Amino acid sequence: MSQLARREFIAAAVAAGAARAAGGRAIEPLTPGIKISMQVSENASDEDLQWVKQMGVDYLNVQTGNGRATLENFLAIKKRAETLGLSVWNISNNDNRNIEEITLNLPGRDARIAWLKQYLRDLGKAGIGYMTYAHMANGIWSSPRETTRGGASARAFKLETAEGNWNGKIYRGPLTHGRKYSKEELWENYTYFIKQIAPVAEEAGVRIGIHPDDPPVPELGGIPRHIFGTFDGYAKALEIANSPAVGVCLCCGTWMEGGKATGKDVFEAARAFARMGKLWKIHFRNVTGPIPYFVETYIDNGYTDMYKLMRTLVEVDFRGNLIADHVPEMAGGSKPGWSYSMGYIRALYQAAQAEFKRG
Repeated sequence: MSQLARREFIAAAVAAGAARAAGGRAIEPLTPGIKISMQVSENASDEDLQWVKQMGVDYLNVQTGNGRATLENFLAIKKRAETLGLSVWNISNNDNRNIEEITLNLPGRDARIAWLKQYLRDLGKAGIGYMTYAHMANGIWSSPRETTRGGASARAFKLETAEGNWNGKIYRGPLTHGRKYSKEELWENYTYFIKQIAPVAEEAGVRIGIHPDDPPVPELGGIPRHIFGTFDGYAKALEIANSPAVGVCLCCGTWMEGGKATGKDVFEAARAFARMGKLWKIHFRNVTGPIPYFVETYIDNGYTDMYKLMRTLVEVDFRGNLIADHVPEMAGGSKPGWSYSMGYIRALYQAAQAEFKRG
C-alpha cells in the first residue's frame, strides 16, 4: 500500500470512529486548545499541586506505583485532583508499557494482555480517556549520564556504551534475549496484541497513544526497532490497528534523536499524524543532536527550533495533551528545572496563538 493510500485508509477509519465504538463509550472528540500538563507522582503533596496551579497548569499526568493500578486508586487520584482545581489527563504505571512478554511473545503474554485490558476498562470507568503505551522489548537505552548547560546532569546516548533499562531490569549485550528477532515476527506479535487491545479501548472510551522507541536505533540487543522507530512503521501499525482508539504519543525528543532515519523530521511527523487525526499527546523536549550521539538538554538548548514546533502544533490545531519531559535538574532541587520548562512552554504557546490570531 502506498503512503498516500495508507494515509487515506487511516483517515477513513478515524471518520468512522464513533460508529466503531458503538456498544461502549464513544471516543469523544477533543476540545479545542492544547492541554498543557504537569507530570506528578500520585504521592505529590498538596503544596506540590499548588505549585502546579501557580504555574498556570490545569492538567496532570499522574504516575502510580506497583500494585496501584486499580479502579479504586484511579477514582481517588481523580477526586483529589479535582478538589484542587486540576484535571487528570492520564494515569500511567510502569507495568502498562514496554512489556517484553507482549513484544516478543514470551511466556505470560496472554496474562499481561488481560491485565492491560482491565487497566483500560478501569480507566474508562474512572473517566480517564487516555493512556500512553510503548512497545519496546528491551527498555530505554542510555549511556552514563553527562552534563548539559551549566553542568546539569542529563541522560546521554552513545551506541558503544549504551544499555537498556526498564522498570528495574537491565538489558545488556549483543543479544538481550538470547537470539536475534526478525521484523516479521515482531509485526506478528504486534498484530496479535493490538487486535485484542483496540476493541477494549474502544468500548472503554480510552485513547491509546503509542510512544516512539527510545532511542529509534534500527536494532538494539538483537531486536529490531522498525515499528515505532520510523514514520512508515507507525503508519503501518495504525493501519493494522484500524481503530479510533489507537493513535500517537509523539515524544518529540525521541523523534529528534532519530533524525533523518525516522523518515520525517519532527515538524513533518507532527503535521502528518495530525492530518490522520491521530496526534493525541506531545512530549515537548529537546536534545543536542541526532543519533549516534545525543544528550538531553533544556528546551532552548538543543538542535531543534522549539518555537517552530509549537507554531506547527497550533497551526495543525493540536487539541491533545502536552508535557515537559526528561527535564535536566537545575541547582536548588527538582522544581526549578520543571518551573523553567513549564513557563517556557506556556510562553511559546501564547506567542504562537498570538501570531496565528494576527494572521
